[in-house]
Amino acid sequence: MKKLSFAAALVTLCFGLLVGGPVSAAPATETAMFAGGCFWCVEHDMQSIPGVISAESGYTGGKEPNPTYELVSSETTGHFESVKVTFDPSKITYGQLVDRFWRLIDPTDGGGQFCDRGPSYRTAVFVKDAAQRRAAEDSLARIQAGPLKGRAVTPIRDAGPFWRAEGYHQDYAEKNPLRYSVYRQGCGRDARLRAVWGAAAGSR
Repeated sequence: MKKLSFAAALVTLCFGLLVGGPVSAAPATETAMFAGGCFWCVEHDMQSIPGVISAESGYTGGKEPNPTYELVSSETTGHFESVKVTFDPSKITYGQLVDRFWRLIDPTDGGGQFCDRGPSYRTAVFVKDAAQRRAAEDSLARIQAGPLKGRAVTPIRDAGPFWRAEGYHQDYAEKNPLRYSVYRQGCGRDARLRAVWGAAAGSR
């Protein structure tokens, strides 16, 4: 059996060299979860950040399993509209991603975001482990001591299950560019971000 295993390994290695070298392992990825008001906007903005592989809209923070958009919108579930981000830590660290997230929201607003009001539109950073919590807390401390001067109210919470939103919510900005643009401008999101962050506001 040992000879057979060695022979099989040798064949595999030779085949790999013939087709261009040994097959390398897929790059490691990490995930992060954020709530920043309308998940269409957070998903769209996060996807534009170098190092982010994907972002998907969903719900987290409440106790209702498999929530629907209608149920979350009723403000009875405790869920936040949220976004799960998959990123390449060799291109952007978790701490850097949190730094970018702040500039996409108004962390001083505890009642929702922009024109969207209510518990499901509140902001939050959901952390999955101690390392993420330390990085998120350090990042929050920097904006509290700096541009926001202690006015940030966005909490850092332990992550729970993430429930993916309905298909029509995914990549909404790309699928419905005109409707998205009208909504975003009408909601005053970018104007408020400029008021809060000035030139440091996150790019669209």
